[in-house]
Amino acid sequence: MRYARPFLLFVLMLATCGQVAQAAGCYADYKAKQDQPLKLHYGVMELGGDCSKSAARLEIAARLKPAGWTLLNVQSVFGPEGLDKRKADAGSYFLRF
Repeated sequence: MRYARPFLLFVLMLATCGQVAQAAGCYADYKAKQDQPLKLHYGVMELGGDCSKSAARLEIAARLKPAGWTLLNVQSVFGPEGLDKRKADAGSYFLRF
C-alpha cells in the first residue's frame, strides 16, 4: 500500500509525457491547389493534434483554407526524422502553415 500512490503517479506521468512528445514531433507532407489560375504546391506541416492521417487531413485543410488553398491529399504522417529529406522538395512551403 505504501508504494501504490507513488507508482500510480509515476505511471500517470509517463502516460502524459508520451502524449506530449508524440504530438510535438508529428509532421505531415501534403499536396494542395489554388484555382484561377491553377497553382499547385507540395508542403510539410507540423501537426498540433492527433498524429494520424485522418486527423492530419482535417487539420491541414483547415489551416490552408484561409490562405485560399485546397488540400488535395496527405502523402504521409511522420516524425522529426523525416524532415531533412523533405525540406528541399517543400521549398517555401516547408513548415509555412
